[in-house]
Amino acid sequence: MKKPAKPPVVVWAISDGRAGIEAQAVGLAEAVAREARAQDIEVQIEIKRVGWIGRIGRLPWWLNWFPRRWLTPESQISPPWPDLWIAAGRATLPLSIRARRWSGGKTFVVQIQDPRVPPQMFDLVIPPKHDRLSGDNILPITGSPHRVTAARLASEYGKFRDQLEAMPHPRVAVLLGGKSKAFDLPVERAAQMAHQIQIPLEQDGGSLLMTFSRRTPEPARALLNARLRHLPGMIWDGEGPNPYFAFLAAADYILVTEDSTNMATEAASTGKPVFILKMEGSSLKFRLFHEELERQGAARPYGGAFHGWTYEPVDETGRAAREVLARMSGQGGEEAPVAIEPVIEPPAEPAPEPAPETTVEPEPAVTPKPPRKPRAKTAATSAAAPSPKPKTSPKAAADAAAKTKPRPRAKAKPKA
Repeated sequence: MKKPAKPPVVVWAISDGRAGIEAQAVGLAEAVAREARAQDIEVQIEIKRVGWIGRIGRLPWWLNWFPRRWLTPESQISPPWPDLWIAAGRATLPLSIRARRWSGGKTFVVQIQDPRVPPQMFDLVIPPKHDRLSGDNILPITGSPHRVTAARLASEYGKFRDQLEAMPHPRVAVLLGGKSKAFDLPVERAAQMAHQIQIPLEQDGGSLLMTFSRRTPEPARALLNARLRHLPGMIWDGEGPNPYFAFLAAADYILVTEDSTNMATEAASTGKPVFILKMEGSSLKFRLFHEELERQGAARPYGGAFHGWTYEPVDETGRAAREVLARMSGQGGEEAPVAIEPVIEPPAEPAPEPAPETTVEPEPAVTPKPPRKPRAKTAATSAAAPSPKPKTSPKAAADAAAKTKPRPRAKAKPKA
């Protein structure tokens, strides 16, 4: 008798919809699906984009009471709950910390990046290694999860084959970020960058595959366009289909600005030489990240010349997916998945300490006693010191009284 088919494992990939954040949640969900199907487990992925009404999304998670009440209808965060909840980004935190309680423990909750809340609120936290987090339910990875696979690169290359096939080698993909908290790309640095790219490309007779991000400052974008558009290749201006993955597939070398973890991790997954382009600014976390890529043989600082080397493609997304499945079955990590703890709803705002008269119950009325008359002060008490007087014996008291008693006057003798 044929066994009935098992229902698919339902996975939600949740973010605020920003491309870089969503790619991490969806990339990990897709990797879990690939690993699960290799074990004959069917997976169904649903992409959720969280939206908040008004400015509720800017509140700290502990001030967001009843978060489902403040979601936009398009968010669609409602039962039936998934088997696996994968979330990325600050906007998802008020939901992720309650997901296990809402589902009655059915949902396995994974939070990507450093949530900056106690990790015990989730089943698994997957931060980048450069955030330096550790714990039983923490899985640090190099960079961030992504959607790059060999199959996707081949598919995307096919869409742009007619434009890319005839381009001369070496083909150099240049992936440009822009302004962030730690980095900037002013015109002066953009001019230096253009010179560092132009000279070796002209000498080697190669072609340029350049793409900008939405964070690239417009003056820097205009300058790089003007300086490099004469070279063979393609510069994507944001119009039409995005050739980003096709550029990764076609490139012999990949240059990435140092401000982007996502782009550098995706480039390192191709197995091709990755060069890091210097920007204005600095960041310890990003320096640790680039050093980790260097230790794995994937990336090197760009010094103005192209050269090749080989390394094993970095597949941290696949490693994270295997760990998620193992922990869901109770076999991964040093210990079993973290036990579900009840989430205590915090107050809407820090409350001041209550005044005593408003919180203490009133005492029963008591008939007041009449005030005592003050005792008359005596010479002994007014001159007394605060400390008690030492006791004296009766004999010593009698002697003292005798000394103070006035003596009688002697009677005068009559005169003769």
